[in-house]
Amino acid sequence: MKKTLYPSIVTIGIFDGVHKGHQAILKKVIRQAKIARLKSVVITFDPHPVKVLSPGAEIPLLMSLGHRIRLIKKMGVDECLVMRFTKGFSRLSPEDFIKNVLADKLNLKVLVTGGNFLFGFKEKGGVALLRRLSKTYDFKFYSVPPLKMDGNFISSTRIRRLIEKGDLDLASKMLGRPVTILGTVVKGRRLGRKIGFPTANIDPHHESIPPSGVYSIDVALGEKKYRGILNINGRKIIEVHIFNFKKDIYGKDIEVIFRQKIRDEKKFKSLKSLKKQIQLDILK
Repeated sequence: MKKTLYPSIVTIGIFDGVHKGHQAILKKVIRQAKIARLKSVVITFDPHPVKVLSPGAEIPLLMSLGHRIRLIKKMGVDECLVMRFTKGFSRLSPEDFIKNVLADKLNLKVLVTGGNFLFGFKEKGGVALLRRLSKTYDFKFYSVPPLKMDGNFISSTRIRRLIEKGDLDLASKMLGRPVTILGTVVKGRRLGRKIGFPTANIDPHHESIPPSGVYSIDVALGEKKYRGILNINGRKIIEVHIFNFKKDIYGKDIEVIFRQKIRDEKKFKSLKSLKKQIQLDILK
């Protein structure tokens, strides 16, 4: 990481889902940056620390790194730094991380973390240590308490389980926005094109997928939004039909924004009956 000359306010984390708890931290950073005329900086990591420290462990994530960065930047953060997480990096003591990375390289003036933030070798650093180090290295420190909803803490794990069982309403409330998937448009069987409803097959970027069925959606492509419907089948193949849209978007990334579920997945005896059902879905 190159040394930066501008004074900065920094927050650190994976921010999986960029949910309401994360947003509370990011809003604090952005607000304090404006007040103190500092550069707002988010530090996140790639690969996920667990992948490096426990290579065989499964890491179910709500969304991909690219999707997280996209949402963080959309909130108005000045800079999102992705630090490569290695075994060597994991051995940094909490104090060395603060001194060598934040104070020396980023000209740290303010640090904001969640209330349960842990860092450094074997996660030996926490909020109490940061308060002490803030005096040693002359920066202000703010801790943002975790948020609760329905008596339980908002967490990425909880939201992921809600999405996967189909409770998109509660998941959206915890996210503070609709459930979304970011993915790349890939070539499929082109069955939709044969019956007059061309579809874009989506290869999701390590995202949590709702249950099979047909959904009303919006599609964000670049700076534009379009209406459409989406089908997820039992094999988790995602097909999107965008209304009044004829552009070639193979290889492009699109963000699918879920509005509501229209119906469960069904099997059809003929292409004619499938076409009729799609027409009804579009009307609905």
